[in-house]
Amino acid sequence: MVVLQLQFLLVPLLTSTMGAAQYMMQDAALMNYIDRRFLSLERLEKCNQDILDYVEEFRDFSKMVLARLARLNSYKAEVKSELENLLTRIERAQGDIDYFGSVTVSNTCIEVHEDLVKQQLFEEAETKKKLKLMLNASCDHMLSGIKSLKILKKTGDKHGSWMKDPGKKHAKIYLFNGSVNNVILEFANIMTFVESNHMLKAHKVTLPFPWQGTGHIIYQGFLFYHKYSSLNEIIKFNIQKRNITDQMLLPGAGRIPAYQLSPPTKIDLAIDEQGLWAIHAEPETEGNIVITKINHITMTVEHTWDTSCNSKDAEAAFMICNTLYVVYNFPSGGTSRIQCVYDVLDAVNTYEIPVLHFPKRQGSHSTIHYNPKEKQLFAWGDGSQIIYKLHTKQKV
Repeated sequence: MVVLQLQFLLVPLLTSTMGAAQYMMQDAALMNYIDRRFLSLERLEKCNQDILDYVEEFRDFSKMVLARLARLNSYKAEVKSELENLLTRIERAQGDIDYFGSVTVSNTCIEVHEDLVKQQLFEEAETKKKLKLMLNASCDHMLSGIKSLKILKKTGDKHGSWMKDPGKKHAKIYLFNGSVNNVILEFANIMTFVESNHMLKAHKVTLPFPWQGTGHIIYQGFLFYHKYSSLNEIIKFNIQKRNITDQMLLPGAGRIPAYQLSPPTKIDLAIDEQGLWAIHAEPETEGNIVITKINHITMTVEHTWDTSCNSKDAEAAFMICNTLYVVYNFPSGGTSRIQCVYDVLDAVNTYEIPVLHFPKRQGSHSTIHYNPKEKQLFAWGDGSQIIYKLHTKQKV
């Protein structure tokens, strides 16, 4: 009987113990499953972090590639410019070689063929004839003196330029302050410009790229200027429409200043009765000034001349009727003077021209531009805006 009672007591106890063990095994399996899920989440988080790191590295790599592509485009433009300059120099050198080869008699007494000399002279005459047609040889006046000056205002930095558009009927005044800037101040007329509160009445024109130096010019509604940070890129900008319409590279220019006393200006653009010109200096010419006739409509080079005027101690220059006038001064400042003249058609005997002095003024010029419509010089001197009236005479 006792044994039977014990049996009845042990059966529930064993059943309860086996159930508890079974629950413990289920809990252990659940904890193991949760641990595995946490490990999976940790691996997933690490994978996401690896992806983010990769994306960041890819962004850095993209920025580096874009920067190198930008530099590559800049190098490409410079190399293209140098190649064009080299080709121009080769053409000039080949022309010189052909010329000297046709007229020089060697020590071996090689007989010069008369037909070859005649052909050379004929080609030179044809070239001069074409240049006269292109440049309108009826433009026959030259500068004989600087009559007077008028200082209209003193506003702006040491370097700058101001001008009218000789190709338009309006009387607007344009002010370019500084040797690097991208904002032009436009005034309705000269009276508005000279008023004491003129800055309040100025209309601002913002350029897409800053200018370099002070050699920019406005002609027939377009601004022509040397693009800042470029070697020799000239931009043609439509002032009314506010957009770039064309650009060109000027072979050989941009490596040294056009004038030693005005180092910010590497390319000086000028307007005369014949249109648009570029004035610059080149190392190959030992610092002598080079002038280039530019077609302002197609933005192409029409002809280039190597002058005998040196850029040393030069501060500015301008064109009048196919003739270059170079203004010199002292490095410390003084009386500006014109003592080198170059006529592209050889219509002026430059050796008989006296030195021309600018009147009643001590200082220096940042820029001097000729206005063929008003027959005056618009100059910027030590922050002052100046007008010079001129004496002219017939070319000799």
